[in-house]
Amino acid sequence: MFPIKGEFALILAVIFGFAFGWLLQRGKVTSYNVIVNQFRFRDFTVLKVMMTAIIVGGIGVLILKDVGLAKLHIRDANMLGTIVGAAIFGVGMVLYGYCPGTGVAAVATGSVHALVGMVGMLIGAVLYAFSFSWVKANILSVWALGKVTLPQLWGVSPWVLYSALTVGAGFLFYWVEKQKK
Repeated sequence: MFPIKGEFALILAVIFGFAFGWLLQRGKVTSYNVIVNQFRFRDFTVLKVMMTAIIVGGIGVLILKDVGLAKLHIRDANMLGTIVGAAIFGVGMVLYGYCPGTGVAAVATGSVHALVGMVGMLIGAVLYAFSFSWVKANILSVWALGKVTLPQLWGVSPWVLYSALTVGAGFLFYWVEKQKK
């Protein structure tokens, strides 16, 4: 497997974490106004940054997997849990003005309101942990597909999926930029 282990792996994780936060700051997605204006369909910076990160990260993971430097650990696809979690996440992001990653980066820039929201996220995480047995029995068990990926469900190569995603993102970026004019 991947030859980097122990303390060096931890040091690399911290370095990459700082780099990620720096890139979020440089991409302007640590700005409350940029994120809120994404939901108001006035600024598509968040869409462009996130789609780029998903595509680059996904292709990177596929390459690492294909050359034997990484192994995928597929989690259960619990569709109701995903829908409920996405709804809570979306409402929280609209109210808070940040996602967890951009919230941490905003706290690092000195944002007090981001710090207050971060405390709220931590409280939410604790409440989720205490209610997990109920969530597991009543939400995660509904519409559970097991350990499956989209390429498996659709019967296509992951490279086909990411190629289509890349082309789709290109068209979306083009359309978004054209709307500015």
